[in-house]
Amino acid sequence: MTNSSPYDILIIGAGPTGLACAIEAQKAHCSYLVLEKGSITETIRRYPANMTFFSTPDLLSLDNIPFSSVNVRPTRREALQYYRGVAEAQKLNLRLHTRVCGIRKEVQGNSSGNISGNVSGNSNEYIFCIETRRETSSNISSDAPLEKIFARRVIIATGYFDFTNRLGILGEDLPHVSHYYDEPYRYTMQDVVVVGGRNSAVEAALELWRHGARVTLVHRGEELSTSVKYWVRPDIDNRIKNGEIRALFSTQLTEIRTNTALAKNSATGETTTLPADFIFPLIGYRPDEHLLRGAGVHLNEILIPEYNAETFETNVQGLYIAGSVACGCQTWTIFIENGRNHARPVVADILRSLGR
Repeated sequence: MTNSSPYDILIIGAGPTGLACAIEAQKAHCSYLVLEKGSITETIRRYPANMTFFSTPDLLSLDNIPFSSVNVRPTRREALQYYRGVAEAQKLNLRLHTRVCGIRKEVQGNSSGNISGNVSGNSNEYIFCIETRRETSSNISSDAPLEKIFARRVIIATGYFDFTNRLGILGEDLPHVSHYYDEPYRYTMQDVVVVGGRNSAVEAALELWRHGARVTLVHRGEELSTSVKYWVRPDIDNRIKNGEIRALFSTQLTEIRTNTALAKNSATGETTTLPADFIFPLIGYRPDEHLLRGAGVHLNEILIPEYNAETFETNVQGLYIAGSVACGCQTWTIFIENGRNHARPVVADILRSLGR
């Protein structure tokens, strides 16, 4: 199945940045479609249930549409309600629970002429073919039929949350190990090891401890990251000082077993056996390397795409990135508040390239 005529813009990802791009495309009277493999702002939906944002509502809002919150900093639930409301009120053209399986660039009118990289000459002589597959709880088979969608320009706004950094050690794929933290109640009265030293690890460790888990925090650095939220830092420091949360710094896990984990101190070389009913390696995320490389986008050693810093067009002419996918593995540099601002220059350059 294919669309009868190509969209002006195909946007991949219905997070805040993808929604911002859709709003700009709609305001410019472009034909567009947003593809999202999950729900609206799927990443936020998968955040820990009790998460509170670092930013204030005005810094998370889109297109000056008011974001109301009962608190100074909104909760995950409030954000989900807000972005859903924006999508509905603006009547954005979304296709949810649809995975993008591949992006390829074709000479217009010649489906066998696949090309990637820069195309010289008229900017309208190529077109993108995006292969998608519908994915719901009742249809997740790789044998499900592919749909081809054609577009003149493509914006990748997929973020990085779907792909976690790995410890790369024996036992990392055991069932009691999870690279995502959800809520604390399952882990009451259990020995839980949390790996990491940034906000996600610190907040998980604190919430687990408050709900009765016996928590050990393991971090390879000599101290916690300076990026830990300023109102959270005194809390975690005091819990560690009081011995309520055990913290092992300059330490890395070297092996995970059924109910224990081995941790090695890099300074002393000493190995410690830790009780571990559950383990959360919360050590960061990375963009969808396969999708980007498959589309012809060049990535550096830390997976930052090659792109124009003013227009966000990648080395593949007509293919743009927007939001936190642009930061590669440096996931602490682009957030909702600055990623949403990519939408206007991206769509403006697309309009220029289309001669609008």
